[in-house]
Amino acid sequence: MKTPIQREARCLCGQLRVTVAGDPAVSLVCNCKNCQRRSGTPFGAITYFSDPQVVDISGTSHTYQFEVSNGNQNTLYFCPSCGATVMMKPQIFAGMTGIGMGCFSDPEFPEPTMSVWNRSKYRWVQHPDHWHHMAQQSPS
Repeated sequence: MKTPIQREARCLCGQLRVTVAGDPAVSLVCNCKNCQRRSGTPFGAITYFSDPQVVDISGTSHTYQFEVSNGNQNTLYFCPSCGATVMMKPQIFAGMTGIGMGCFSDPEFPEPTMSVWNRSKYRWVQHPDHWHHMAQQSPS
């Protein structure tokens, strides 16, 4: 049996690291206003791994929890030294850990397959036509 590839995501200073096994279960870009503010960019690129795929978390993180527009909770895990958000646990993706795609710093990382919250997408942003596009994100 083939051993799944392991990937390491880390914050800017390297203090907070997450190792995952295999490919993400879900990979998307989110154009919601929370991701715009969280990332400081027009959209967040997020990969979701089932919790058993997370094989190691090292370093210290601080958390920030907030309620999203559909009433669900989202918890962000960020490095207390450099401030980079590395992980998230949105209630809508129960049993999964979200990791910012850029934290892997791997240009060969699998391409996202969907774009969500397009109703708040910057008008000049164009996501590929072959992705699944959603005006918002369905509540759980």
